[in-house]
Amino acid sequence: MQKVKLQNLDCANCAGKIEKRLNELDELNNVKLNFSTSTLSFEQTVEENILDKIEKEIQKIEREVVIVKDNIKQQRGFWQLLDKKLLVITIISLVLTYISYNYIKNETLQLVVYLLAYFLVGWDVLYKAIRNLTNGKVFDEHFLMGIATIGAFALGEYVEGIAVMIFYQVGEMFQAVAVNNSRDSINSLLDIKPEFANVKVEDSIIQKAPEDVKIGDTILVKAGEKVPVDGVLLSTNSSFDTSAITGEFKPKSIKKEQEVLSGFINTSKACYIKVTSLYKDSTVAKIIELIENASSRKAKAEKFITKFATVYTPIVVVLAALLAVIPPLLIENAQFADWVERALIFLVISCPCALVVSIPLSFFSAIGAVSKRGVLVKGANYIEKLTEIQNIIFDKTGTLTHGVFEVTKINSKDISKEELLKFAAYAESFSTHPIAKSIVKAFDKTIDSKLISEHEELSGLGVKATIENKEILVGNKKLLNNFNITYDEINEDLNVVFIAIDSKFAGYIVVSDIIKVEAKEVISELKTLNIHKTYMLTGDKKEVALNVANQLGIDEVKYELLPQEKLTNFEAIKKQTNKVTAFVGDGINDAPTLANSDVGFAMGGVGSDLAVKSADVVILNDNIKSISDAIKIAKKTKVIVYQNIIFIMAIKIAFLALGAGAMISMKEAIFADVGVALLAIFNSMRILKTIKDKPKQSICEDNSCNLQENQEIKNFTTKQQNNCCNDTNCCSTKN
Repeated sequence: MQKVKLQNLDCANCAGKIEKRLNELDELNNVKLNFSTSTLSFEQTVEENILDKIEKEIQKIEREVVIVKDNIKQQRGFWQLLDKKLLVITIISLVLTYISYNYIKNETLQLVVYLLAYFLVGWDVLYKAIRNLTNGKVFDEHFLMGIATIGAFALGEYVEGIAVMIFYQVGEMFQAVAVNNSRDSINSLLDIKPEFANVKVEDSIIQKAPEDVKIGDTILVKAGEKVPVDGVLLSTNSSFDTSAITGEFKPKSIKKEQEVLSGFINTSKACYIKVTSLYKDSTVAKIIELIENASSRKAKAEKFITKFATVYTPIVVVLAALLAVIPPLLIENAQFADWVERALIFLVISCPCALVVSIPLSFFSAIGAVSKRGVLVKGANYIEKLTEIQNIIFDKTGTLTHGVFEVTKINSKDISKEELLKFAAYAESFSTHPIAKSIVKAFDKTIDSKLISEHEELSGLGVKATIENKEILVGNKKLLNNFNITYDEINEDLNVVFIAIDSKFAGYIVVSDIIKVEAKEVISELKTLNIHKTYMLTGDKKEVALNVANQLGIDEVKYELLPQEKLTNFEAIKKQTNKVTAFVGDGINDAPTLANSDVGFAMGGVGSDLAVKSADVVILNDNIKSISDAIKIAKKTKVIVYQNIIFIMAIKIAFLALGAGAMISMKEAIFADVGVALLAIFNSMRILKTIKDKPKQSICEDNSCNLQENQEIKNFTTKQQNNCCNDTNCCSTKN
């Protein structure tokens, strides 16, 4: 599949015509034109260069549209987006009309100047109308404007005819600015692909295209550069700006041997990374593909508007013709010229551009808005589906919890908590079990293996070890029972690790999978978004599952489930409630359920092919708050879409009636067309404004300061440095 960018494509209706025309060519297959990103994708059936022919075919429909090689890399301002040539022509036409109307008395000369002003501003519209007529395409806005203005001139309404063209062109200019501004916002999301990779070859650094980097290569990423492909960090701790991928603006500190994703920006010192995936399988490539393909999946409202426009325009043209001919024949003393003028006004009002442009723009703006929050929605149809969710089913581990065990409580007897933790950590230091690792991590000191003289793993029970000549038992209740050690009754529902020293109970440690801080807030927030019921399906044991569900306010929980049982329970819930049901999982073990849900959310699963394929929505930042954010944006989008449809249709119907009754002139007709289109487009762009301004970043990362690397902190006084490093929010910030 080849992809090229098009420039000057500002008409959604024309984009559909271009796509249809190119699909008719024998040399091309599977042609898709994404209006929102101005990207043309196609497959060639011949080997020769086909781009010139494609461009010629495009220009038969839209003369100004060209194929470009270089994509826009940054957001452009209003003046940069404005068609300055058209602006100058429009101003000259306006001046000539003013002079002719106010200062030229000779009727012939006046008509010549009027015609000059008309053709200056309207030649492009007339040319497109004539060209489309020769190609068999009649019912478009150029045809409507052409007929209306020529008719106005035929009736002697010269100023009215020119005004229609001037207002139409002004509307086109502002419409192009609005569309391209939204398009630039989306393209800025796609501008995450690194342009090169610094590959280490022996003692040299060679610059290569990301596509040429192989698995196992070592690459150098300098400060300020983007990571070109996924890999693991070979250097010591480095800091990365992950906002392009996760939507999180706080810098992330990554340690040696930890994963680094493509699209991250190195914000500290130069570092080496070992490549673990090809570019085509990297995070950046997957994100770009998801965003580019998202708008090709149309929502029901988009499909309706597309079909509506193809039927609506011909009907209105026929009605206009009948309006011009029938009343003068049936009504006594009716003037033919009066009814022709009414029909021309009727034609101007009927143009469906406002609907054709604003509705798709609303949905793609929503895709862009959620993308900036670190959420990738696979299509406009899922934006619409998000608003219909009534049940949400959550997996537990890695979704509502971090999926990492941590020591949450230490209770000692006759010895200090520090000493109890030390003996437990030494005893568990040889184990690879997640609970054992969490205890060693909580100890956070070097394990001196010389102090461990004996060590034995007791399957299903725990560990027996001799440490500093003391016999240590670390494990579950059964372990202590086997050694006839009495212990205190413990009212803990979670994972409890018992410790005995020299055959005497010494205390216990509680280890649990930590609930995400935002989880409770999100569950509560979902209730306010009209989510009928929340569920949790987990393979964890009953006590743990119930504890998490009670803390978070989950309505219903099912526990000790195998992966296939999750799917069975999901289908049972969906069938029982008969409501649109979403599933939120980690995208790996939960893939079957994700694939079968009405809306599947994969948490932080962009690194997994299975997650991307199974889910409808991918949460890149692993923050479940993004789910409620996405639903809010989707609901706002739906409101704006229906606002636009109702507003546009109400204005159109009202003005069509007024035009037929000769109660308005061409000027008001232009407002009903161009003005309404602009208002609808600007209303659609409000969706992008749901994104808050980028927050200031803390110069302390993970509540710690690197005084050697951060010049700003080095310039602080000692007191300022200490405040900064000890304060969670950090005392100083930078943009």
